[in-house]
Amino acid sequence: MERQGVTQYQLLKSGIDNKTLDSLKKNKNITMITLEKLCRIIGCTPNDVVRFTE
Repeated sequence: MERQGVTQYQLLKSGIDNKTLDSLKKNKNITMITLEKLCRIIGCTPNDVVRFTE
């Protein structure tokens, strides 16, 4: 988000709700639909955002 200059306010205006933003801040789960929205807004792919850990 920082690299693309996208703010939380812009996410809210683009359809990402406060509950989802809170989940993102706390590293909680989000839906694939939300991930798709975020990628479209930010201009990235899921590979840029998702990291698998063991």
